[in-house]
Amino acid sequence: MSRARTTPRKKTRRPAGRKSGGQRPGSADLLALVVLGVTAALAACNTGNKGGDPVSTDAPRGEITVRFLDVGQGDAVLIRSPEGKTLLVDGGRSAERMQAHMQTFGIEKIDLMVATHADADHIAGLVPAAKAARPTLFISNGLGGTTQTWQRLVSALEGAGTNFQKANNQVINLGSVKVRVVKPPADMVDDQNENSVGLRVDFGDFHALMTGDSETAETRGWLAENRAEVRGPVQVYKSIHHGAANGDNAAWLATVRPENVVISVGENSYGHPTASALQLYKSQGARVYRTDRQGTVTFTGKADGTYSVTTDR
Repeated sequence: MSRARTTPRKKTRRPAGRKSGGQRPGSADLLALVVLGVTAALAACNTGNKGGDPVSTDAPRGEITVRFLDVGQGDAVLIRSPEGKTLLVDGGRSAERMQAHMQTFGIEKIDLMVATHADADHIAGLVPAAKAARPTLFISNGLGGTTQTWQRLVSALEGAGTNFQKANNQVINLGSVKVRVVKPPADMVDDQNENSVGLRVDFGDFHALMTGDSETAETRGWLAENRAEVRGPVQVYKSIHHGAANGDNAAWLATVRPENVVISVGENSYGHPTASALQLYKSQGARVYRTDRQGTVTFTGKADGTYSVTTDR
């Protein structure tokens, strides 16, 4: 499907103030809780389980910003609607770096927080974010983490009065931005990576897709379920598992059809991103951005599908 698009441009931007640098604990019940009043609290939130249809044929106005934050070896994606509604997907492993990002981008309130899974490099930074910005709604895979970091996150969310939900194909409207939650496929083994929560973010004809650290078994399961949410083309796609060899694969990317791939990665001993992943993205004709080399990567999109790209360095 062809779509008008601005040529991505790379700019140098160093925001002022930037630093350099179950479910109750152990219980899955808390995240399965569906709390009344979430719709009103999120100001146009609806939950559905069929992917949903747009509520209006009128193209939304303004711009969406999708920031892949430079958090080192980890994931954190900050999304803001034209109306100022905020979504934070994962938070990296550094509380200090997340606090710096929140100050830089003026994040005082989080409307929706999502932990794709409970690994420390995805949730440690969510703890200070939860304390400072008091999320209205928190969504995760429902597999309670067993670490002290997870316990701190749950406690911070409870202290903030946050509502908890388990990923269940909800559709959440953050102003004119539609967030489609993609729950893990059925019959996944009891593993955090293979139960990563997926998110498709739609703003008119501008689309972004993120699936945490999902591995080949999970992407194969989504394809077998013929999930509409993972079908492209999409303008923006987050590399699975920091470019690990067992993440993205040819069949999956042929369905997603990304124009741009962002690898959220830092110094590591795992070999991320792997040569095989980089070659795969090249073979798909996607442009690749890396937070370890370019810092925070920001996409600014319009409802007609056009967008621009800026990087920290």
